[in-house]
Amino acid sequence: VQLQASGGGLVQAGGSLRLSCAASGVILSISTMRWYRQAPGKQRELVAGITSGGSTNYGDSVKGRFTISRDNAKNTVYLQMNSLEPEDTAVYYCNADIQISRLFRDYWGRGTLVTVSS
Repeated sequence: VQLQASGGGLVQAGGSLRLSCAASGVILSISTMRWYRQAPGKQRELVAGITSGGSTNYGDSVKGRFTISRDNAKNTVYLQMNSLEPEDTAVYYCNADIQISRLFRDYWGRGTLVTVSS
C-alpha cells in the first residue's frame, strides 16, 4: 500500500492550492484520512482529518481557510487551501488508517512541499 501526495508548489500569500493524496494497493477499506504538516524547525502538526463517513476536524490555525474532502471510490483525500499565509509554508503529509487484512494499519505519504511567499 502506498500514499502518493501531489499538488504542492510555490504560491503568493492570499493564493490557493489543492493537495491530493491517493492510496493504492490491495485495500479493503480506509477509515480516517488526515493531512499533517511540518514547517522547518517545528513539530509535525495535524492540519485536518476526515472519517469515512465525512466527519471533519481542523487545526485551529487553518479553520475557515482549508477544506478537507475525500473520494472513497478513488481512495483519495484532498485539501483545498485558500487564503494562504507565509506561516502555512511546510511539507504536507497525508496519513490514513488502511485495512489490508483483519487489522487497520497507519500509513504515511512522502510529503509535498508548499511554499507561500509574502
